[in-house]
Amino acid sequence: MNALVILGILSGIFSAISYPPYILAIFRGSVRPERASWLIWSVLTAMGFFTQLAVGATNSLWLPGIQGIGVIIIFILSIRYGFGGLLKRDIITLVAVVATLLIWYFAKNATIAVYLTILIDALGAWLTVVKSYQHPDSETLVTWALSGTGGFFGLLAVGSTNPQLLSYPLYIFLINFSVVIAIYLGRRHNKKTTPQV
Repeated sequence: MNALVILGILSGIFSAISYPPYILAIFRGSVRPERASWLIWSVLTAMGFFTQLAVGATNSLWLPGIQGIGVIIIFILSIRYGFGGLLKRDIITLVAVVATLLIWYFAKNATIAVYLTILIDALGAWLTVVKSYQHPDSETLVTWALSGTGGFFGLLAVGSTNPQLLSYPLYIFLINFSVVIAIYLGRRHNKKTTPQV
C-alpha cells in the first residue's frame, strides 16, 4: 500500500472518529448543532464528493465520503436537538446558499463547482463559528479538532500541487480549526466576563 493511500485512509479515519463524540454529546444535551449549518453541509458533502471525483480525486475521497455519512446523521439529529434555523443570519445565509447553488448548477464546470462548493460550505460554517464563539459550551472541541486533522491528512493524500484537488481538504482543515479557535476564544471570553465568587 503506497503512502498516499495510507494518508487517504487516515483522513477518512479521523473524519469518521470525529462524529461519535459529537453524536453522543447531542444525546447527553451538551451539544446543540446549528441546524442551518448542518442542512447546508448535508447537501454539500454529497456535492463535494462528486465534484472531487469529477476533477480526478482518488485517495482523498475518503474524507468527503465519510463526512457525508456523519453530517447527514447530525443534521437529522439537529432537527430535534439543535439550535437556530430561523434566525435572521440563518435565513440570509440560506438565501445566499440557494443563489450560489443556482450558479453551481448552471456553470456545469467541475473546477467552478469545487470552488462554489467551498464557498457554500463556508457560508454554512460561519454560522457555526459565530455560534461556537457566542455559546462555546454548545460545541465540543474534540470533534472539530479530529475533523480538521482529517482534512490535514486529506490534503497530504492529494499527492500533487493541483489547486483543484488541494482546495477542498485544505478548506476542511482550516474551517474545522476555525471552529476550535472560536470555541476556545468564546470560553476565554466567558471566563473574563463571569463574576468570580
